[in-house]
Amino acid sequence: MDEGDLEILEREVCYQGFYRLERLRLRHRLFAGGMSPPIVREAVEKGDVAAVLLYDPQRDEVVMIEQFRIGARDDPRGPWLLEIVAGLIEPGETPEQVARREASEEASCTVQEVLPISSFYTSPGKTSQRTHLYLGRVDSTHAGGIHGLAHEGEDIRVVCLAAQQAIALAEQGRTDSAWPLIALLWFARQHAAIRKLWLSSEGGKTTASAD
Repeated sequence: MDEGDLEILEREVCYQGFYRLERLRLRHRLFAGGMSPPIVREAVEKGDVAAVLLYDPQRDEVVMIEQFRIGARDDPRGPWLLEIVAGLIEPGETPEQVARREASEEASCTVQEVLPISSFYTSPGKTSQRTHLYLGRVDSTHAGGIHGLAHEGEDIRVVCLAAQQAIALAEQGRTDSAWPLIALLWFARQHAAIRKLWLSSEGGKTTASAD
């Protein structure tokens, strides 16, 4: 963006709680040339996020989580969504550090290795938040149970699924939260190659059939 493409005329914080709501009065460059008239836009801000799809190549399964989401309160299937581990990036943390921390807090899993999937705006029409998405290698042998931080009101159930079952849920529209959907559709294309790579790096053996 060139200097002068965007001019912030006024900025107001309308609400400060778990999220911050800002109202901005601005002008921006037009495709036809010149600048737009002043317009008003609201933005909901909280910070960037790291999210990670946990995968065990030995058992060929993914570790996901299920938790209550207020945005899905009117969903006929209920507001408990099948998701992947994710958390806000605090000052001084890298996205990868957050992915590893949240895997421990939300799923009691230790991430042994990470692969970046993508970095993207979560919802650019209303927030500047970016999501940093990863695939994390874990041992899912003992994954399960209820986790989360009590002081944050978290009630998180760990769900282990065969890799192909998780992919099928995404392809059938039954996993409809953005982060797991993007991660699983990416994973569907990379599954066989990543499993082969990680099993080779482990020198591991498996009784499950490869893709």
